[in-house]
Amino acid sequence: MKVTVVGAGNVGATCADVLAQREIANEIVLLDIKEGFAEGKALDIWQTAPINLYDSRTTGSTNDYSKTADSDVVVITSGLPRKPGMSRDDLIATNAGIVKTVTENIAKYSPNAIIIIVSNPLDVMTYCAYLSAKFDSKKVFGMAGVLDTARYRAFLATELNVSPKDIQAILMGGHGDTMVPLPRYTTVSGIPVTELISAEKLDEIIERTKFGGGEIVKLLGTSAWYAPGAAAAQMVEAIVRDQKRIFPVCAWLQGEYGFNDIYLGVPVVLGKNGIEKIIELDLNTAEKELLKESAVAVKGVMDVLDNMNVTNA
Repeated sequence: MKVTVVGAGNVGATCADVLAQREIANEIVLLDIKEGFAEGKALDIWQTAPINLYDSRTTGSTNDYSKTADSDVVVITSGLPRKPGMSRDDLIATNAGIVKTVTENIAKYSPNAIIIIVSNPLDVMTYCAYLSAKFDSKKVFGMAGVLDTARYRAFLATELNVSPKDIQAILMGGHGDTMVPLPRYTTVSGIPVTELISAEKLDEIIERTKFGGGEIVKLLGTSAWYAPGAAAAQMVEAIVRDQKRIFPVCAWLQGEYGFNDIYLGVPVVLGKNGIEKIIELDLNTAEKELLKESAVAVKGVMDVLDNMNVTNA
């Protein structure tokens, strides 16, 4: 089993490290455009194998996609962070160009791969990868929901002073402040969370979750990497081991929840074929309205990409 991680920055390297430590794949390839960067990160990770007692081989490559050939799963973390004075459209254009190039190379060398997008802005970059790869949509999807629900559950675990292992939650919509956490589907060891916490405190946690990435940026001056990297690795594990895990992921909708031709966060079953099933929850009126608002925001960004004609260049 072979997994490639494109982008050897903090998120990509963390993802590769988790994959190796958990022996999720026999071979893990880390690729980056910066000379020697992926090779150095991969070598450092490999040198932990005798200490942490695992066998997964981690190798690095500087922009040589032939080293990624025949990958079963590919995680794409490539892209630039938004810089001061940079507009949203500038960021989309820059990162779409990067994701397009990466995806086309992956499709060339690993035509049967399943692709997981972590690059931001996530929903539209997943759409960009789908257009560029020309793969079945069930094999191209984004990571956001696994990370967002992890933050939500971590905050709840802190507030309730319970193990995060016992908290289950679903979160839908776009990756950002229009995401839709669903308290009605949040439980602690089977107990509805609404029986354990006040509505006011729960609303506070939901708001904190929506801006969870920004909170990290304010503290560190840069984006998070431990949780995003681990979240992507968890998705890879579900695919490689055919676990049929139910995760919220950024998936291509064709009629589900009343939406068409949009990448949006929804619960799915992840297994060896990628998205094996999109689960349609019975949302109430308020939840439907929130999801619609999120979809409108995501669709607006997708339209920006379409108007740029980046994927047709």
